[in-house]
Amino acid sequence: MQTQLQGRLGPLAVVAVSLLVLSLSGCKPAAREKVKLKVICAGSLMVPFAEMEKAYEALHPDVDVLIEGHGSVQVIRQVTELGAGGDVLAVADHSLIPPMMYDVKMPDSDRSYATWQITFAGNTLGLAYTPASRYADEIDASNWYEILSRPDVKLGISDPRFDACGYRALMACWLAGVLYDKPDLFRDVLGEFEYPVSLQVQGERCTIVVPNVVRPLKASVRGSSVVLLGILESGDIDYAFEYLSVARQRNLGFVELPPQINLASDAFRSLGYDLRVKIDYQRYASLIPEFRCQEILYGLTIPENGPHPQHACSFVRFMVGLEGQRIFAAQFQPLLPLVVDRPEHLPVELADLVQ
Repeated sequence: MQTQLQGRLGPLAVVAVSLLVLSLSGCKPAAREKVKLKVICAGSLMVPFAEMEKAYEALHPDVDVLIEGHGSVQVIRQVTELGAGGDVLAVADHSLIPPMMYDVKMPDSDRSYATWQITFAGNTLGLAYTPASRYADEIDASNWYEILSRPDVKLGISDPRFDACGYRALMACWLAGVLYDKPDLFRDVLGEFEYPVSLQVQGERCTIVVPNVVRPLKASVRGSSVVLLGILESGDIDYAFEYLSVARQRNLGFVELPPQINLASDAFRSLGYDLRVKIDYQRYASLIPEFRCQEILYGLTIPENGPHPQHACSFVRFMVGLEGQRIFAAQFQPLLPLVVDRPEHLPVELADLVQ
């Protein structure tokens, strides 16, 4: 056959025909590139969101969900200052979104980075520990501050400049001093700082001022609360201020603090103080200077400059829908009725969620 072809077409033509046959036999439709949907969330949401990622991708094989976790302040800065982009943002303190996104304009535009948010979940602040933690067999909700004040006990907190759990830990320690009538409790538990954290109390107002550099002499500080888990489980620290959901996900021991100081509700108001943490840190263009003490409420939004708004809306619907609720419940994340602050700005695709 080959000899006959060579006779009719010539050797070069035979080669060309052979290559064409080979190329056609191996020709397959090019795989369609998946949409990369970037979800940036508070570190305490990483575990349920990892489960959300798998479940959502199973239903939407054309989408590759990319989960990225940070302290809540850093979550927002990824979009507003660092240019990292993002399709969906979810933070552990809903009160960060309006001042850091509504009040900040995108470059060369009069549009804000976000115009709405939905609060969707809560949590409880407390102390995570392991069986190897010093005095693990003694500590409870009545003596926790005495245990943490012992010189051989190592405590971890997340950096209050970057993470909501960090400034909430400072709030809880100060509120505990009021609750137990122990003015030195804040210093006894947290120890001294190389650059002092100051307490400014005027009447019913207390402001905890965090300096430009956070360098404690006793406690250990990390950028986010979930980063503390590694040094807690390794034994480098004995206790860490964490959320209840995170402790349950990791099968850690947990001391649930009294209602007046665990920030699971507004019971702290019974102590009668307007409590704030002021961050004396000027390196962030969009960072608000003060965080007010409020109950723990998680918030989510879709940035106005997100590259995939329709897919982002689809993911949010899944997240707050029945399957998302099941995943959150399985990971001990307490959900709350959805509340939107500015319903007139919600995307059409989400408008029915909060009617």
